[in-house]
Amino acid sequence: QVQLMESGGGSVQAGGSLRLSCAVSTYDFGNYCMAWFRQAPGKEREGVAGVNRLSTFDYAVSVKGRFTISKDNAKKSLYLEMNSLKPEDTAMYYCAARYCMRSEGVTWFEHDYNFWGQGAQVTVSS
Repeated sequence: QVQLMESGGGSVQAGGSLRLSCAVSTYDFGNYCMAWFRQAPGKEREGVAGVNRLSTFDYAVSVKGRFTISKDNAKKSLYLEMNSLKPEDTAMYYCAARYCMRSEGVTWFEHDYNFWGQGAQVTVSS
């Protein structure tokens, strides 16, 4: 069973930065496509950033240019660097993983992801 554990959430003022980490317990991390999702109170969960096996990245329009997703296969970890944070970025952030083929691209559909972390709260004050 693959387990994901997020860390690094917290509270910050608008314009500030935070870095989220996701540690993944699996022997074949390199065979997974990964993504970050977020869910604000009263809203549906939405995709934020994703990466496939070939390290092709994709971002939601709302975070492009401000957020950077990265992964370290040796450390079996996924990261999300968040800069120029806005109050509307306030949400619970989730790390997600799915076993994928080498040729697959990044997907934003929740149901495509089999494994989820417990979430990390990010709060941005104005």
